[in-house]
Amino acid sequence: MSNLEQIESAILSLPSNDFEKLRQWFFDLDYQRWDEQLERDIADGRLESLAQEAIAEFQAGHCREI
Repeated sequence: MSNLEQIESAILSLPSNDFEKLRQWFFDLDYQRWDEQLERDIADGRLESLAQEAIAEFQAGHCREI
């Protein structure tokens, strides 16, 4: 049995309250990693072209309130 299969089996056997705690922990970890990746992308300039495009659209008046 692979590690993943062992983890899946262990998760399936968790009581509801422990499963909820694990689910919340996993979501928090996922969001943290996503934030870290976004910060790296910003630092590396990967989002600069999108930012410049959005600023240009705003300055040209191509936006509306929502």
